[in-house]
Amino acid sequence: MSHVPVMLDQVVEILNPVPGHVVVDATIGGGGHAAAILPRILPGGRLIGIDQDPRTLATARERLAPFGDSLTLVHANFRDLPTVLAGVGFPQVHAVLFDLGVSSFQLDEPERGFTYRADAPLDMRMDPGSSTTAADLVNTLPKAELARIIREYGEERWAGKIAAAIVRARERRPFATTGELAEVVKAAIPAAARRHGPHPARRTFQALRIAVNGELDALREGLVAAVQALVPGGRVAVISFHSLEDRIVKQTFADLSAACRCPPDLPECRCGRPGVLRVLTRKPMVPTGQEIAANHRARSARLRAAERLVLGEREEE
Repeated sequence: MSHVPVMLDQVVEILNPVPGHVVVDATIGGGGHAAAILPRILPGGRLIGIDQDPRTLATARERLAPFGDSLTLVHANFRDLPTVLAGVGFPQVHAVLFDLGVSSFQLDEPERGFTYRADAPLDMRMDPGSSTTAADLVNTLPKAELARIIREYGEERWAGKIAAAIVRARERRPFATTGELAEVVKAAIPAAARRHGPHPARRTFQALRIAVNGELDALREGLVAAVQALVPGGRVAVISFHSLEDRIVKQTFADLSAACRCPPDLPECRCGRPGVLRVLTRKPMVPTGQEIAANHRARSARLRAAERLVLGEREEE
């Protein structure tokens, strides 16, 4: 399946790139969003594309080759955004885009171990050079820690039963493939609960992928770093695909848009803390029905955006 950028028109509209802008695509993937943004920032602009997966970087490099020196690609995690921007000589930028979650390329390569729909090595690393795989987690973590990961990151109500089943199964033989894990997870969930809805292993696989890649902590750090890098009037946009990500984005934007942090019982502000963001999406934007019909992977997408305030400016109530 070819890479189809999600909510492309909404992203371009809300970031509003113009000639001369420096834009960061913090999860460049196959370069779909970047291909739409680059023509709008020329002449004089620069797009900095970041990805922790060298395979998707190679795809983006090939796709975006016609843009030449207007494109800079960096193999990194977006949590390291300050280091990346310092390294390429653009400590301040006009826009940052995050397109979260697993990419189409990663899902469509069964050997990466992201999908329960094919039997493949139990890997799930977005950066193949990182040390910990999903197999390492399911074969070594204590039952209680496995249950916590599956419950918190997968929002799975049967986390305790699944963790217990994993521990019993690995005592007989360590897990090596996605198929082995999917079967154990499916069997651990009561039959009545798995008759309807998505695949019974979906939430567990999501949880393990998030844990393997440290996705939620990276998102918190990357968002703050992105806002710090924005010029006044610059914008940050985030496409998320599940409630855990969307909650972090919503809360981070709220925290950074709030000014006073004094206790509510104080008669007046004493902290003097200015808000640094104006939230542009009080409710997340969602894909159109037409887009969802054409690209089923867009169905759970949510887009939030915010704008860096000019120094001394306060968001209107």
